[in-house]
Order: sequence, then structure tokens, then C-alpha cells
Amino acid sequence: MAESAKDKVKYKILKALDVSGFTAFDPVIRLIFGEEPQKQLQAIVKYLVIPFFFVLACLWIWTWMGPRHKTKSGEVPTPDIVWESAVINDTIADREEIKEQDFLLEGVEREAALAEVTKEYAVLSEEVKRLKELVATAEAEKAELEAKAIGPIQEKHDALKAEYKLAEKERDEGIAAISEEVAAGKADTASLIAAIRDDGVATDAERAELSALKSQIDEIRSQKYKPLEEARKSYDKVADAQFFMKTRLEFLDKRNLTVKLDEAQSKLDGYMTDLASAGSAKDALKIAKRAVKAEESVDRLEGQEYASAVTIYHQTKRSIFTVFVGFFMAAFVAIPVGIMCGLNKIFMACLTPIISVFKPVSPVVWLLIFQIVVGAFFPDPENHALLNFLNELPLISSLEINPALIFSACTVAMCAVWPALVNTALGVSSIDQDHINVARVLRLGFWNRLFKIVIPSALPLVFAGLRISLGVGWMVLIAAEALSSSDGLGKFVWDEYQNGSSLTFANIIMVCFVVGIIGFLLDRMMIVLQRFVSFDGGGTSV
Repeated sequence: MAESAKDKVKYKILKALDVSGFTAFDPVIRLIFGEEPQKQLQAIVKYLVIPFFFVLACLWIWTWMGPRHKTKSGEVPTPDIVWESAVINDTIADREEIKEQDFLLEGVEREAALAEVTKEYAVLSEEVKRLKELVATAEAEKAELEAKAIGPIQEKHDALKAEYKLAEKERDEGIAAISEEVAAGKADTASLIAAIRDDGVATDAERAELSALKSQIDEIRSQKYKPLEEARKSYDKVADAQFFMKTRLEFLDKRNLTVKLDEAQSKLDGYMTDLASAGSAKDALKIAKRAVKAEESVDRLEGQEYASAVTIYHQTKRSIFTVFVGFFMAAFVAIPVGIMCGLNKIFMACLTPIISVFKPVSPVVWLLIFQIVVGAFFPDPENHALLNFLNELPLISSLEINPALIFSACTVAMCAVWPALVNTALGVSSIDQDHINVARVLRLGFWNRLFKIVIPSALPLVFAGLRISLGVGWMVLIAAEALSSSDGLGKFVWDEYQNGSSLTFANIIMVCFVVGIIGFLLDRMMIVLQRFVSFDGGGTSV
């Protein structure tokens, strides 16, 4: 019986889910097409609904525990704060694009944008003034509430401090009197030691009580006052927008490329006019030198580009580029060497000690070695022919290829080469003997056997090894970038850890999610490729 068009669509969708590794959504598709509703609903509850609520429970635990766990960087940021940091980083990237457009605008468009931004800046400035007054009012309210709560405790603290000071003085006098008696032979040393010990115990108890009162005062002062927090949040948001508008005004006016070019050209024209009417050779020489400098300034401005700040998107693109460079380097070495290992037992025996020794070596060690060895090839990176050529290529010129990126890519390659090599060797060595016998019967040459029998049969395991290698490379890359100061997500995390801003911790956790999501997508990509070359119809692991 021929399949209906509806069934064809269903099976195509199911096939796509199977190839991509998202088989957990199979019951949803089958339910949509009306296949055994009760069975599909049970599967949806087991494999989608329960995991969904488990994730929600984890988020709730995170939200509950975050503010209650104090670290040297403050409270652990809750999911909403991490999301806010992601929004802030996205806003920074968007603003960089806007500033670049402002930098390049010219003519009527620039004038219109300048007028609009000037108007918005004036509105925001008034709003900033109003919100600043609200913040001051909220701060005064908080101070008044704190004074009421702290007052009695502070009075008790001051009274006890004065009382303990007198008590300490009396004890010191008593110890002095006992020491005089000991010196005169009227008392034994044990009484002096006991007095000193009692003084130490009393002093520790007094300090502990004063410290407890001080802690209560500090706790009251550290408590958040919600109206003040909201007022500051509103003020910071508007003040940030105001500062951005101020920056836009600069890029539309004094820092605009067209404006700077017009000013430089006007200065050059003035020098040329003065040169034409120079009254003496000395004046002509002086003006000519100025004109030459003005010409150089015009030429430099004509080739000037906007110096964009490094954003999270740029760091992400650079990390992905670096990991693929290292991954392809590893594959280029691992696949042919793995094939030779699988075909020749002697070759495999020769390489086994090398694999066993170097496979467990930490990526940190490899990074340091590559910085020394590979770094010798780039004594002058700014004038190196290869780096200049790569930085002129249209697709990757914005990534700014430098030695640090090459060190990181080499480290990724060195750590990623082993899984691909071992799996390739295993895939080649485990080819069905019947396939080899058929090749012999057909009298196929070495290269025909290699490309028609060996490689096609080993491809599933080869891609399984490449999948592991890409995952290993992605994990290694973050540490390599952090240590080599190569622009990327690793350096972004390290810089955030070093600067200690209010959003540092949230940004680090945000990057944790970014790295995990990208790693997941890379893994799914390799699953799809692996399924395309698999001929046994077997499923892939999660």
C-alpha cells in the first residue's frame, strides 16, 4: 500500500530528527500526525515534560540559593541577573554598530541624525536630573531608617566600650600590683600568671561582645532598601543611555570621518593658497612642509576605519574560528596517520608509545611549548608576510589573526588529534574481512582498496573520533585563550575575572552558558555528519 502524502511528510520530519540527534521530539511529531495519542502523550511526559520541570526546579534552587551564598565577588548572580548581563552585552554590540554608522555618515543623513540625537540627549539629560533627585531622596530615607535601627545598638556599643575600657584599666592596675608583690616576695608567680590569664579571657569576651554588636550594625547597613535599589537602577539605565547619546554626538560631529576629512582638506587648501602667495623662499618652504603634513593627514583619514570595541559576538566568532583551525589541523594529521596505523601493525606498534605518553599531557604544557617553538617563526608579527596576507583576506580579516591565535589553534590541534587518530585506526583495523577478501578477488590495487573499501568502511568510526576531537578541542580552547591572551571567549572570561566589576560574576556565568550552547551545536553538527556516513542505521549517543 502506497504511503500517503501526510505519512511522507511525517517520516521526513522523523528522519531529520533522527539524523540531528533530537529523537526526544519524536512523540510530539507522531502526536501531531495522530499516531497512537495515548502512547505519545506518555512518552512526551517522560522525556519532555519531566525534564522540563526538572530544569525549572534547578533554576528555582539557583534563584533561592544565589542571594544566600556570599562570595568575595558578592552574591551569586541569579538567573535573571545572568540574563540581564547577556542583554547588556547584546546592547553593547548593537551600540558599537550604531557608532560605526554614525562615524561613516555624511551629508544630509549626518545632519538629520545629529539633530535627532541632540534632541534625545536633551530629553535624557532632564530625566537624569530628575532621577538623581529621586536617588538622593531614597538615600536620605535609607539613612534615616538606618539611624533609627542602628541608634540603640550604637549606644549600647559605646557604653560597653567605655565600661570595658575602665575594667581593662582596673585589671591592668591589679596585675601591676600583683607583679610588685611577686617582686617583693609577698606573692607567688602562680597568682600573677592566673591574673594575666583572667585578663586575657575577659578581654577576649569583651571584644567578642563588641564585635557582635558591630556585626549587627554592619548587617543593618548592608541590607538593601528596595526603593533605593529601584531608583538607582532607573538612574543607571537612563544615565547609561545619556552617555551613549553623548558618544553618538561626538561621532556625528567632531569624530565623524567626513567632518575630520573636511577639516583636514580645508586646512590643506588654506596652506596651498598661502603657498601660492608666499612672499619669500623661507616662507614658501615653511608653508610647503605644513602642506605636505596636511596631505598625509588627508590620506591617512581617507583610509581610516572605525575602531570598534571588542564585543562578545566578536569574541565568540574568533573562538569558533580558532577551534575549527585547530580541529582541521588535527584531522589533517590524525586521519592519514590513523589509516596507516590500522593498515600496518608495525606502524601501530611504533606509534603506540608516543600516543600513550603524549595523550595525557595537559593543554597548558602544550600551549607553553607552542608559544616557545611556534613563536620563533614570528619574531616580528606586525610585519610578518603570512599574518599580513591572512589579515587581508575578506572573510577573516576582521578576526585579526595573530600569533596568540596560532598558539591556541596549535594547542587545540595537539589535544584533539588523539581521539581522531585512535578511532580512525580502530575503524580501519576492524573492517570486515569479507570486504578485504572481495577486494583481493577483484584484484583491486592499493589505492582502489583504500578509497573504495577501507575509508568508506571506517568512516562511521572516523567521524565518531572527529566528534570527540571537536568536543575536546572546544574545551581546551577556552583555557588556551585565557592563558595566551588570544581574543576569544577564554580571554573574555579571564578579563572579567580580573576587572572585578559589578557584573563580572554574571558575565562569567553567561559565558559558561554560551560555551555550553556552542559546544552542544558543534556536537549536533558532528552527529549529523556522522549519521550521513553511517550505513548501519544505528543511533548516536546523546
